[in-house]
Amino acid sequence: MLALAMIWAIPAPAGNLRYLGRYVWSESRPGFGGFSGLELSADGNRFTTISDKGKIATGEILRQGDRITGVRLESFGPLLDSKGVPVHRYDSDSEGLAIDRKGRVYVSFEGNHRVWRYDSLKARPRPTGRHPDFKGFQVNAGMEPLAVDAMGTLYTLPERSGDINRPFPVYRKKPGGKWQRVFTLPRRGRFLPTGADFGPDGKLYLLERDFIWIRGFATRIRRFDVTPGGLTNEETLLVTPFGTHDNLEGIAVWRDLRGRIRLTMISDDNFSLFQVTEFVEYALASTGQADGTTLKSTQGGN
Repeated sequence: MLALAMIWAIPAPAGNLRYLGRYVWSESRPGFGGFSGLELSADGNRFTTISDKGKIATGEILRQGDRITGVRLESFGPLLDSKGVPVHRYDSDSEGLAIDRKGRVYVSFEGNHRVWRYDSLKARPRPTGRHPDFKGFQVNAGMEPLAVDAMGTLYTLPERSGDINRPFPVYRKKPGGKWQRVFTLPRRGRFLPTGADFGPDGKLYLLERDFIWIRGFATRIRRFDVTPGGLTNEETLLVTPFGTHDNLEGIAVWRDLRGRIRLTMISDDNFSLFQVTEFVEYALASTGQADGTTLKSTQGGN
């Protein structure tokens, strides 16, 4: 087992992340909500998302220009277990989502900490094995971020490291290999990781959140180069004030027709009347400064 510490450098703000908008999504389907993982097609128009109650949804994102104007839900149903029946409620805390280039769907679960592979949404899952550390993760603070790179290698880390001054362990599974603890990711203050994705630039994007009861949620996005020696070139792309967005937990990174890297996120409403399910989007331009557009809500849903 290789344990390599990353380069501990002060994060460099990117300074060119532009806010594009948000769209509040609602459906009358029983069990709708709690979305914690997100994947988009290469053109950003089709989505797959999972809830932390063992549900998976697919559909289409409708846009006019840079703004989301609608969401068309196409399928919504339970994840299956190894017996081909809906995953049991005590094993259903699905948090992380990753889809490889072959279309295989990977889901990480908290509680009974594991990662399953689905060759199709109607297939029975295949276990990916477990690292010995997984059984020691906290019940509600396991593998929320899950990402797969262009070579089909999976990466994950727990939501909590055990101490505010302790870095997060990062686990990797190459195709055909076993889970290994390969390096660490620095913990910067109170923020905790909730989602991750590899962008079209090959970089690893990490979504993090903080929460204060009377102020709401804060969002941070960092990105890294993944090298044989660990994570390098840390950049902080976004830190929002508390209350700017809801509980963003899933992130998908893609390139639009203008050549910009787009970051699309989805919120977990915790099935609460005081929260919403929203898609939030930012664009990372190659040049220029952050836009400073006023955040406005676009209400909608089918």
